[in-house]
Amino acid sequence: MSRRHVPAVLGLVAGALVAVPAPAAHAATVQVRCSVADLVAAINAANNSPGPDTLRLARKCTYKLTSPDSVNPGNGLPVITSEITIDGRGATIRRDDRANNVPKFRILFVGPTGNLTLTHTTIRGGFATDCPAFADPPGLACGGGVSNTGTMKVTRSKFIGNTAKSQVFAQGGAIDSPGTGSVSETEVTGNHVIYSGSDIGGGAAGAAIANDGPLTVIRSRLTGNTATVTEDTQSIAFGAGIISFAETTLEDTVISKNRSFAPGGFARAAVSNGIPAPGRLTVTGGAIKDNTSDAPHGVAQGGGIANNALMTVSNVKISGNRAVAEGGTARGGGVRVGPFGTLDLTDSHVTGNTVTAPSGTARGGGLDNPDGGTLTARRNKVLGNTVTATGGTAQGGGLYHAGGTTGLGTTTLEENTITRNRAGDGGGIFKASGILTLNGDVIRNNQPNNCSPAGAVPGCTG
Repeated sequence: MSRRHVPAVLGLVAGALVAVPAPAAHAATVQVRCSVADLVAAINAANNSPGPDTLRLARKCTYKLTSPDSVNPGNGLPVITSEITIDGRGATIRRDDRANNVPKFRILFVGPTGNLTLTHTTIRGGFATDCPAFADPPGLACGGGVSNTGTMKVTRSKFIGNTAKSQVFAQGGAIDSPGTGSVSETEVTGNHVIYSGSDIGGGAAGAAIANDGPLTVIRSRLTGNTATVTEDTQSIAFGAGIISFAETTLEDTVISKNRSFAPGGFARAAVSNGIPAPGRLTVTGGAIKDNTSDAPHGVAQGGGIANNALMTVSNVKISGNRAVAEGGTARGGGVRVGPFGTLDLTDSHVTGNTVTAPSGTARGGGLDNPDGGTLTARRNKVLGNTVTATGGTAQGGGLYHAGGTTGLGTTTLEENTITRNRAGDGGGIFKASGILTLNGDVIRNNQPNNCSPAGAVPGCTG
């Protein structure tokens, strides 16, 4: 054979070799009977098979988990390590907390290589006492229902009555997502995040959802969730609806009737942003309503929203929220901007929010920017907000502004309507210091006055 034919022959051999196809990975669909053992076996088989798998649960079955996963006892089911869709078809996966001596464990954990799609499924009664995403320091608790360190998509599902509890720091009563996540058309209700320690400065964050990775929430409801901390430990209960520590988008979502409770500590709003977090929290459409931050003889900071990073809010109804601190300090019934916060608020309604601090200090019924943050508000209606403090100080029914320790805090108002708000002083606006400007705003019919101190807000009288 001549030398020039050798490449051609090798090429034919190589072609023959590559022409033999490898077994193709393809999607598999598995019908899972109404049996916990079958569900565990199906997840294990899907993790070990090539390609994506769909597990179709028995319609409206309740899978009652009475013991944790044998390999990872912090979880009720095997860790999701591959691409798996769980199509619940109305089924419930729950920790059977009504049975005797059932240990505490979350329902699902999505590992770093996992990719979970969860649809038409109820996750109930999970109880996290560990935090697989943050193993150091120990003692953290994350994600009572689901902890996601990979990729997770939740649609048309429910998370009910899940808990994350820790003596160090707890976050994500229902969902904790340091991975990449999305939640759509889903109800997250009656979940709890609890700091039960006795040390000073613990925390409980995100009773419904906590995320340290990118997250999108669309057309969902986060309702009736609670964040609580041990009394008189100067600890923080915050984000009873959602706490975001990364890029987050909320669209057309209702966040209502959530409660942060921190006696002798710090209670922050139902929607809270990081301290300070990279990325931006964007809220578009929907409502943040009837939430409560309660800190007896402590500090309540924001009933609806507490922002201490980058945040954009547009076309949102922020109504009926409460910041309460008997014998303490309460501020920002609707919205509170922290010292590192930058908030753009447009085309929204901030109505009927209240700040109450009997024998204490109450400020900013609708909006509060007291510590050097930046607030830009355009075309909003700030109506009927109230600040009261029997035996104490009550200022800024519509807005309270101060420049913070640097004196450089800035509030820019443009074409807003601020009316029918009420406080002890500065029924419309109270400006203590800093920079506050008006441009085409309507400020009238506030009690006992529109702006205070007299002359502090150029363009505002009475």
